[in-house]
Amino acid sequence: MPSFPIVDTHLHIWDLKRLRYPWLASVPMLNRDHLIEDYRKACGPVAVAKMVFLQCEADFALFQEEADWVTEVARTDPRIRGIVPWAPLEKGDAAEADLARLASNPLIKGIRRIIQFEADPEFCLKPGFVRGVQLLPRHGLSFDLCVNHQQLANTLKLVRQCPNVSFIMDHIAKPDIKAGLLDPWRAELRELAKFPNVVCKLSGLVTEADFSKWTPADLKPYIDHVLDCFGFDRVIFGGDWPVSTQATDYPRWVNTLDAAVKGASPDEQHKLYVRNAEAFYRV
Repeated sequence: MPSFPIVDTHLHIWDLKRLRYPWLASVPMLNRDHLIEDYRKACGPVAVAKMVFLQCEADFALFQEEADWVTEVARTDPRIRGIVPWAPLEKGDAAEADLARLASNPLIKGIRRIIQFEADPEFCLKPGFVRGVQLLPRHGLSFDLCVNHQQLANTLKLVRQCPNVSFIMDHIAKPDIKAGLLDPWRAELRELAKFPNVVCKLSGLVTEADFSKWTPADLKPYIDHVLDCFGFDRVIFGGDWPVSTQATDYPRWVNTLDAAVKGASPDEQHKLYVRNAEAFYRV
């Protein structure tokens, strides 16, 4: 594993006594509290210097409450340096007040929407949503893209309309690793990498593989392709705890990624695990 403390740009925590998470009812393994104390234990020997919290699909009406709660948690663990909440971007210009309120909290660095869960495959291209994304730079906010590989083509169209937005692709766009599929994900990811305002988060791979049978060899072609497309200047590590616990423990994921990039220079490894994250999320 890395010989230096890392930055984890994809932390989830939730307290079921504080907020509602409707999706957890269908995922029994995760349907309990996952608190910052649990994360500390889960890291084991991995030294984590800073974390960025990503929204956890709480009831959407509670997006501000989720951000406020994590801000409280950050006072107990100041390693939480950034928060990326949900926001109603589909409101277009009418989202301005929500974004301004969120951005008034210095811990809030960006917005995330899980486009993957939208029933309409054209959701990310609706004019209101596109406009909402375009507003983000006005508030100093980035955008975390969360899509699956089947939505990459439309994601390219969204990014093309938002040249001033800083994007990060979560979970390498969720290719079907379990089935061993590379195309058309491979070609579309290369297209995405042509946009200089997009970086890619090496996270969430294990939960796209076979939960119980995956091996590092299953993940290696996908990691290699991300690095070939984005280079070490535009890739960022993410732990995706506790969602990742469906398929791995935290140290195993870190060790798997570390082994996959063992040929990288110390400078490249530091970019992947620390510096790129600090620059993108401003932490």
